[in-house]
Amino acid sequence: MVSKSDSNKARLRRHTRVRGKVSGTAERPRLNVYRSLNHIYAQIIDDVQGVTLAAASSVEKDFGMNGGNKEAAKKVGELIAKRAAEKGITDVVFDRGGYIYHGRVKELAEGAREGGLKF
Repeated sequence: MVSKSDSNKARLRRHTRVRGKVSGTAERPRLNVYRSLNHIYAQIIDDVQGVTLAAASSVEKDFGMNGGNKEAAKKVGELIAKRAAEKGITDVVFDRGGYIYHGRVKELAEGAREGGLKF
């Protein structure tokens, strides 16, 4: 019997491999992305102190649209950029979380760039 490989396990392996190389500091924190079927989440993390500096997601109460499409991902990217600017963060390291840089992940990144983040 042929068994199907678990795509989430493969993503987690990729994410772990990348996290060995990508780390956020206070000067240049990490912009992390998590994508589920219905929503998308973004966090700006300082890995040295182990704290989340800013967060945005499509689950929030006043988001007002479906979170599982590219328009919502772009809006989350713009929202995380706005919240980062309020904290004085302009430069980040992008961590795609083991996902392919395509579709919703790409739209979130482009929205964050349009909002003023540099990576």
